[in-house]
Amino acid sequence: MSAAAPLTLLYVPGDRADVIRKAAVSGADVVIVDLEDAVAPDRKEYARSATVELLSDPPSATAAPVHVRVNDEADVLALAGLPGLGGLRLPKITHAASVHHIAALAPGVALCPLLESALGIEHAYSVASAHPQVQAIALGEADLRADLGVREDAGLDWSRSRVVVAARAAGLAPPAQSVFPDIRDLDGLWSSCARGRALGFLGRAAIHPRQLPVIERAFRPTPQEVEAAWHVVEAARDQAGAQALPDGRFVDAAVVAQAQRTLALAERER
Repeated sequence: MSAAAPLTLLYVPGDRADVIRKAAVSGADVVIVDLEDAVAPDRKEYARSATVELLSDPPSATAAPVHVRVNDEADVLALAGLPGLGGLRLPKITHAASVHHIAALAPGVALCPLLESALGIEHAYSVASAHPQVQAIALGEADLRADLGVREDAGLDWSRSRVVVAARAAGLAPPAQSVFPDIRDLDGLWSSCARGRALGFLGRAAIHPRQLPVIERAFRPTPQEVEAAWHVVEAARDQAGAQALPDGRFVDAAVVAQAQRTLALAERER
């Protein structure tokens, strides 16, 4: 699952057709058309109709999958069944019942509930495991920060870990990190991605194409990590059971599984 999970997800405003066209060729693994936070209230009807038109044709074989972050049930009903729809991102989910309701309105569509409040975090596992259509969960850090009154970034680490654990417990791929809001601070983005990777996240949502290469590089295994993983896998082939490598590292089944995930992620197409 880790090898198949997207590393880069690019948000684009649903009322900006020109930006959506650029996003489609940006190299992002997934394009997320945002009908919620990125669209002004007086433009939401237009954004919905434009997105319906966009997704009414089957997707190109070379185009990134298109997901849509919706506002409400009306958006879901308008989009469900469109051939170009790759998935729905559901904001401000707090209970599994909401996921079941959306799944009934959009049968067969991949769902990604967004946990953006203290209540959503408390119910992270029940939301993640609510329905077979749930393919991922994600954290909405801006709303969660406001809900908790958190000012320092480290104040969200417990919630981040909770979402990572809930995804794994539900059998989902590791979640992608929330967006980094400063599109000019690429060094800060890199440091934040490194912190997220250490917490168990895989990949990240972006709000500008210039963030994509940084995210991609941050979550790809380094050559040193690939070499170390290769040695672990080779050692496991030669001798079954727990063992110590010449450099002193102890290898057991869990270490081998982690090494295999590293190699699978390194070998996926860019």
